[in-house]
Amino acid sequence: MTDTTNQDGTIQTRRREIAAEHVLFKLIEYVESKHPGLLDFVETSLDHLGDPATDGSKNDEAVREIARKMITGARRQGVS
Repeated sequence: MTDTTNQDGTIQTRRREIAAEHVLFKLIEYVESKHPGLLDFVETSLDHLGDPATDGSKNDEAVREIARKMITGARRQGVS
């Protein structure tokens, strides 16, 4: 028997992540068009970004790589 509660939670988490990324990209696009340099500013802050996990899954560099890919994607969309 499948645990539908866990599946529903996983699905909901995925949907929230997709929605949050969309809103974030549109916000970045808007602010970058009004105040060029936002993506450069965010990119220079990545050294301070880290994984909050306290167990063996902690991987600060993996979190930074996701952020780098998001910035690259935003640049490709023509926001900088």
